[in-house]
Amino acid sequence: MDFLPFTRPAIDEATISAVGEVLRSGWLTSGPKVQAFETQLCDLMGGRAVRSLNSGTAALEIALDLIGIEAGDEVITTPLSWVATANVVLLAGARPVFVDIDPRTRNIDLNLIAAAVTPRTRAIIAVDLAGLPVDRDALYALAAQYRLRVIEDAAQSFGASWNGRTIGSFGDLVAFSFHANKNLTTGEGGCLVLPDPALVPLCEKLRLQGVVRSPDGTMEVDVAGGKFNLADIAAAIGLGQLPDLAEFTARRRELAQDYFAKFDTTLGCELPVADFVQSNWHMFQVVLPLARMRISRGEFITRMKSSGIAVGVHYPAMHLFRLYRAMGYREGQFPVAEHVGAGIVTLPLFPAMSSADVTRVCLACSEILNEVWA
Repeated sequence: MDFLPFTRPAIDEATISAVGEVLRSGWLTSGPKVQAFETQLCDLMGGRAVRSLNSGTAALEIALDLIGIEAGDEVITTPLSWVATANVVLLAGARPVFVDIDPRTRNIDLNLIAAAVTPRTRAIIAVDLAGLPVDRDALYALAAQYRLRVIEDAAQSFGASWNGRTIGSFGDLVAFSFHANKNLTTGEGGCLVLPDPALVPLCEKLRLQGVVRSPDGTMEVDVAGGKFNLADIAAAIGLGQLPDLAEFTARRRELAQDYFAKFDTTLGCELPVADFVQSNWHMFQVVLPLARMRISRGEFITRMKSSGIAVGVHYPAMHLFRLYRAMGYREGQFPVAEHVGAGIVTLPLFPAMSSADVTRVCLACSEILNEVWA
């Protein structure tokens, strides 16, 4: 039986041919394909200004720069995310302030944010874990109440929606990722949706060394930018993916529904929120009942791999990493995130999967967990 990865990008032959055309064109870095990709992204976001970048992390970095985050500032965020969410705050010279997660959604608990606000708080970075959107109405009400900027870390929620509106088509700064494991990929890449077209010139300077070129060949630099531009090779992949986004999302929702229908709820695992309208189902994650098991999560993952099924961990609670412990964070501060981070596993979910694949995963989980009850 073939090995089942936890994700696999859907790249068709037309897209592969389009990448070949870029290679033959001789224009490999940012060029006409990037411009075309950005135009389509702007259309998808309801006409808002969008600039492509070489990663979702770059989108977060530039977003922090655009709102003027600096040393001494604080940015509230979740401890349950890819560590880039907090690392970018440190790189800006500011302090990430963690707030525990909601046990049901696994997103930041918006009810706990007010207690974390101080005179130094400048912004909130809200993460849509596994593609399930944070409550945008409550988020922006909080931001307005405390006069905070919002950066939506929507790295995992491209194609998701909130109350019928596409994520990214409204709100403040919205950062997306197009990494290889995302619902829409450019191999490596991302983009930033801007709340004001007036920010476009500065965003463009920040993504490429602060350079502004003049028609006569001269250039000027008045800000210290980075090297964050997307290449045409990557943009060609994105252009090939965009027409299939709705189909990809619909298929992921079907597979998620299949998981709920087939997963044995007597196993004691904590399942995600069954949202088949707004979530894009970037990942299907369950939390293992570690207290009832005679084996560790690592051993469970090894046994699943032996059954020909890959399982991921997304994510450990980042405040327990050595970097953040050195800042004073400690075990016990965010018990819900710690519980979820210790037991969470990501099961296979990607558009090319079949219903039989879902059955296979669910049966393997049942066989393993039923053998290892403490």
